Amino acid sequence: MIEFSHVYKTYPGPVHALKNIDLRIDKGEFVFLTGPSGAGKTTLFRMISAFDHVTSGHLVVANQELTKISSADVPAFRRRIGVVFQDFKLLKNLTVFQNVALPLKVLGEKEQNIRRRVPDFLEKVGLSHKTDQYPESLSGGEQQRTAIARALIHQPGVLIADEPTGNLDPRLSEEIMDLLEKVCAQGTTVFVATHDHEMVKRRNKRTVSIRAGELEGGR
Repeated sequence: MIEFSHVYKTYPGPVHALKNIDLRIDKGEFVFLTGPSGAGKTTLFRMISAFDHVTSGHLVVANQELTKISSADVPAFRRRIGVVFQDFKLLKNLTVFQNVALPLKVLGEKEQNIRRRVPDFLEKVGLSHKTDQYPESLSGGEQQRTAIARALIHQPGVLIADEPTGNLDPRLSEEIMDLLEKVCAQGTTVFVATHDHEMVKRRNKRTVSIRAGELEGGR
């Protein structure tokens, strides 16, 4: 579950990146976030993942009040969510397999379970043939799919994805969205930012829009 209550985010200047955000996304719900570049989508997602903090208001994600979270509690919180960033944030010195396995290792998963689960997820995102490759040898789309597999491998309660299909061709985009819908059907809350309005129409999910830091409603 994700809940914003009268949230503002202001940077020095002052720059009002987000203004009076009220939004509730229930457990197991799939929601698209649309809006032009610079509208505030990435800022919204950075706060959901505790990489940034609200200036005022309240934000609760996966039953964690992020308004008051301490720096010491942030790592444990992030282990409960999945995040796909626009810049992927893959570790360059780790292979595709090792990048995807990382959340399981952090959680102390048994090695035999890691060896079983990682290939399964790499197959789901079409990267079985890239297991031993390093990020710098991958295309942008392959890096994106690696990041998606890493975000999903530990079955998070909340998944946020910032333009997860931005570098993918139409066929792969549909396959990734099918995968996200399956994850949602299993109980994960999925919140996806996208510029692909045609895909949003095809998927027929709840959609909210943001412009100049303010939500414009949705359905």
